[in-house]
Amino acid sequence: MHIEPGIVHGAKMALAYATAAGGATYAAKMALDTIRENGVASLAIRSVLATVATFVFFELLPHFPVGVSEVHFILGSTLLLMLGTAPAAIGLALGLLFQGLFFAPTDMPMYFVNLTTLLVPLIAISALAKKIIAPDTRYVDLGYVQALKLSTAYQGGVVAWVAFWAFYGQGFGADTMTSVLAFGGAYMMVVLIEPLVDLAVLAGAKSLTGLRGSGLVNPRVFDAA
Repeated sequence: MHIEPGIVHGAKMALAYATAAGGATYAAKMALDTIRENGVASLAIRSVLATVATFVFFELLPHFPVGVSEVHFILGSTLLLMLGTAPAAIGLALGLLFQGLFFAPTDMPMYFVNLTTLLVPLIAISALAKKIIAPDTRYVDLGYVQALKLSTAYQGGVVAWVAFWAFYGQGFGADTMTSVLAFGGAYMMVVLIEPLVDLAVLAGAKSLTGLRGSGLVNPRVFDAA
């Protein structure tokens, strides 16, 4: 989901800086909460895992340009469930940064636009998860409908932010509208696939009981809240 360079430019970039800063600030608060609950080492390890995973999602999994952006299998809900919100947020931010610095430097002017597009939906589904997943439910016991709701909310958030940036930066012309609709339509296939990935990863984790209490995964994977 790399919004094309030039979609937002000039003074309008100030909003991207502000929204990215807001998302990063909230992620920092969650990181402090994670440190208090699980320790610095657990946060660091899970953040590294999330960063590597994000880089793989962006560079190695299939991705292709459609309309105003690119379609990626970001798997944000998978990162959140397996590693926790704060590590997922750190991983998305660093993975996006490394991908831009070393493989797509032309994307760097849009870093804060793209960062907002990734982080804000992640924060939103973190709150949603508390509403749709009962406190006594381990993540390895999630059902398809719950995974679908999280994935749909995350990917829908990504599409909504891409649309916002496109209209904010380019106006409501016919070309922009067509590009946004093409991107949104293509992204729906991610919504169909991601819940299955979530459940497959969680099913695999269910057999890896040695990870319980290791600090390598979100404690909620194996233990109810």
